[in-house]
Amino acid sequence: MNKTIAGFSKMTKDEKIEWIAKHYFSSPDAAIEIVKKYWNSDVVLQQLHDEFIENTITNFYVPLGVAPNFLINGRNYTIPMAIEESSVVAAASKSAKFWATRGGFKTTVIATEKIGQVHFLFAGGSEKLVPFFNQIKPSFFDETEALTKNMRQRGGGILNIELKDKTDLIPNYYQLHVTFETKDSMGANFINSCLEQLAKTLKNKALAYDLFATEEKEIEVVMSILSNYVPNCVVRAEVSCPVEDLKEKHIENPEAFAQRFVQAVRIAEVEPYRAVTHNKGIMNGIDAVVIATGNDFRAVEAGVHAYAAKNGTYSSLSHATIDNGHFRFWLGIPLALGTVGGLTGLHPLVKFCMEMLEKPSAKELMEVVAVAGLAQNFAALRSLTTTGIQEGHMKMHLNNILNQFQVTNEERNVIKSHFKNETISHSAVVNFIETLRK
Repeated sequence: MNKTIAGFSKMTKDEKIEWIAKHYFSSPDAAIEIVKKYWNSDVVLQQLHDEFIENTITNFYVPLGVAPNFLINGRNYTIPMAIEESSVVAAASKSAKFWATRGGFKTTVIATEKIGQVHFLFAGGSEKLVPFFNQIKPSFFDETEALTKNMRQRGGGILNIELKDKTDLIPNYYQLHVTFETKDSMGANFINSCLEQLAKTLKNKALAYDLFATEEKEIEVVMSILSNYVPNCVVRAEVSCPVEDLKEKHIENPEAFAQRFVQAVRIAEVEPYRAVTHNKGIMNGIDAVVIATGNDFRAVEAGVHAYAAKNGTYSSLSHATIDNGHFRFWLGIPLALGTVGGLTGLHPLVKFCMEMLEKPSAKELMEVVAVAGLAQNFAALRSLTTTGIQEGHMKMHLNNILNQFQVTNEERNVIKSHFKNETISHSAVVNFIETLRK
C-alpha cells in the first residue's frame, strides 16, 4: 500500500487521523478511538493546543507533579515538574525536605548574557576586514534601533558586537559575535531578527566600501542565528552544612557518608561514562521544571551539555567538598529562560505553574530550575552511596508494572504487601502476578 501523500497539511484533523488509521493500523476504528480519547472536551482549549504545532492529531499527556518545601534564599517554593519518569518528583521533594531544615538552597545568578552570530565568508583577508568592521560598527546599532527599542526600554538590547576571525578553521570564515540582554524573555525571535538586520547592514556597507576590490564587496552571509550555548548566562545553586548535621535515618555515620558522596562526585568529574548519567539525573529535575514553565528544554539540554564539556572533556556539572568539617555541594549551569513570550502567555497550565511560583522573573526562574537540578542530583547520590539507586526507584516503578498488567485493586493490595520487604524487579513482579492469578 502506498503510504506517501500530497497535501496532508491541508486536510482536516479528522481526515489526517482517518488516513493514518487506514494506512498503519490493523484495527483503524480502535486507533481512531484512542487518538480521540485524548482530545479535550473544551473545544476552545483543544483548538489552542491544536495550533501550537503543525499537523496536530491529538494531545500527548505528561504528568504534572509538584515538589513542595523548597527553601531557596529564605523563601519557600512549591516547584512544578512535568515529567513521565517515576521517582523524580519524589526524590526532589525528599531533598527539599532534607535541606529545608539545614539552611535551604542558596542561589546566585552570575550573568544573563545571550549570544547570536552572523556567519559569513570574506575573501579579502582580515587586514582589510578589521578596519572596515571598526568603521561600520556604529551602523550596526543604528540600523537595529527600531528592533531593539522596546527591549532597551526594559534594560536589555544589544550589548556588544565583535568580529571573530575563524579562517584557521574554514577558509575565509568570519563571524559577527553578538551579545544580548533579553531580560525576562528567552529572546530567540528578538535575537534572530536583530541578527538578520545586522547581516543586511554588513552586506550593504561592504558594497559601498571603497577599499574593497570588486570581488571582496560581495560578502557571503551563510546564516544568522542565535546560539543555545550561553556560557555567560549562568546560575549557581548550592547547599551546605556541618558534616554532623547530615545525620538522618539512612545516614547513621555522616562522616563516612560525606566522604563517599564527595568521592562519587569526584568520579563523575573525571570519568565521562559516569558523568553522562550523573548529569542526566541533574537534567531530570531541570527539564521537568523547564517544560512545566513553557521553556525550551531541548535548547537548555544542548547548552548545558556543551558547558559540561567546555574544558575539553565531558565532566560533572556538580561539585562537592568537605572543608574543616563543613560539607558543601553545588552546581553552576547555563540557563537561557523566559517568563514572558512564547507558551508562557498561551498555555493555561504554564500560566498556572508560573503563578504557583509567584510569577518569577527570568533570573528567579533560573534559580528555581538550578535548585531542582541540584536537589535531584543530591537525592540520586544519597541513594547511590547508601541504600542503592534501585530500592527507591523500583518502589516507584512498581505502579507502572501493575498498570501494565491491569491488576485489580484487590490484586494491587496483595502485590504491594508482598513486595514491602522483597526486592522489586520487573521479572519478580510479573512472576508473582502470574502465580497470584493461578
